[in-house]
Amino acid sequence: MDTKELLKKVRKIEIKTKGLSNQVFSGEYHSAFKGKGMAFSEVRNYIPGDEIRTIDWNVTARFNDTYVKVFEEERELTVMLIVDISGSEAFGSDKQLKREFIAEIGAVLAFSATQNNDKIGAILFSDKIELFIPPKKGRKHILRIIREFIEFTPNSKKTDLGFALKHFNNIIKKRSIAFVISDFIDNEFEEALKITSKKHDLIALRVSDKREKELTDVGLSLFIDPENGQKKWINTSNKKVREKYRSNALLREHFISELFKKSNVDYANINLQDGYIKPLMQLFKKRWKNFY
Repeated sequence: MDTKELLKKVRKIEIKTKGLSNQVFSGEYHSAFKGKGMAFSEVRNYIPGDEIRTIDWNVTARFNDTYVKVFEEERELTVMLIVDISGSEAFGSDKQLKREFIAEIGAVLAFSATQNNDKIGAILFSDKIELFIPPKKGRKHILRIIREFIEFTPNSKKTDLGFALKHFNNIIKKRSIAFVISDFIDNEFEEALKITSKKHDLIALRVSDKREKELTDVGLSLFIDPENGQKKWINTSNKKVREKYRSNALLREHFISELFKKSNVDYANINLQDGYIKPLMQLFKKRWKNFY
């Protein structure tokens, strides 16, 4: 991809996702993710209905009038996007690949975080850490993250989510909000998921394409594994084959969802064909209800 085309793509994603962040997600994001705590802001005159425990007795005694302390939420959080860029993310049965779709989701979250004065960083992984972008603020920084989501070429096509989570725990010591954006087509990451969810506020965004759940009847077809290159001929006209494929996909989806629940990980299943706005809104609202 040449520089002109890349800049055009980045700009297109910025316009779309920044607009969504401003109009749709910013308030929901703020409500869904708590700050570090409450910091003292000022004192003001008591108003009937104020809690007794907020009265500042020293100031009240000095001025012979009742004053209360006002506190504000300390907002600055660190948000990390842990993004899968393995071979399976280069799949898409419609107009968009999973990787391009993931870039949009990441951009929405990044702009929402920035509008709430949070720092944003990213880890791009395959079966190794392909790129680490330390958390920072600012439009330039977000555009760099979006650019890497689109353009970065991984050295490996394989996936090791467990390794990515262990690495994240090693480099980000302070508690942060971490979004894992992946199709979760991997094995043996359960333990790392549980450990990470105890150290950080971990949210899983599982991205999938409808063709990963259902086979289309197109006769004898050659299937190639995008991560290991294995090839296999499959007769998609065979009804039993299609049913078995669908059954396995649903079982896998159920297994992953149950794993998230057991690990105390908030999650959303996001389908390319249905878009990400509704699942993210539902996730944020669910978190808000759990807080209050």
